[in-house]
Amino acid sequence: MVSFQWHYVTPGIPDELFERLPGIPMSQREIRLLLLSYLRLEADCTMWDIGAGTGTISVEAGLLCPQGRVLAIERDEEVASLIRRNCDRFGVQNVQVIEGSAPECLKELSGCPHRVCIEGGRSIKAILVEVWKYLPLQGRVVATAANLESLYQLSEGFAELQVRNVEVVQLAVNRLEKRGISQVFAASDPIFVLGGEKLE
Repeated sequence: MVSFQWHYVTPGIPDELFERLPGIPMSQREIRLLLLSYLRLEADCTMWDIGAGTGTISVEAGLLCPQGRVLAIERDEEVASLIRRNCDRFGVQNVQVIEGSAPECLKELSGCPHRVCIEGGRSIKAILVEVWKYLPLQGRVVATAANLESLYQLSEGFAELQVRNVEVVQLAVNRLEKRGISQVFAASDPIFVLGGEKLE
């Protein structure tokens, strides 16, 4: 097990420092920075990370909320083990990995979240609607959509739930990469990030 000692408090851990598995999605650093900004975390808040994947958001949220609690929800047993290894790698002890499928498993979680991050999913609207039941007033939800269908589901859900102070941004990242003797800018797939608050 490799443990990293951080001497700075800003988010944005380099992607290559996380352990990965082939085919398992990971939020790129630039996307992670935006998600964490939209979440507006506090030192002692409870956060749910639904569809946590590699666990990058959970790890960074755990580091940013030292008195808080992060529940990383992932349905795949192998991927859940990956999240635990990445938490160990960075010495994060306030992340609890929950193996289960959302939205069904959410009713079994203890406590209410102050912040929720929904990282995609086929049933993303159903997840959003279920999350809303547990989110207290002043709570925030942030969700990502990598395709038009997910964007439509989230937009419809935000409207039906009367989410307030809605923010939406499309993020397209271009990274400098070396290809042969040349350096080129390689584009990653664009992603939508939606955030908002429960005020009533």
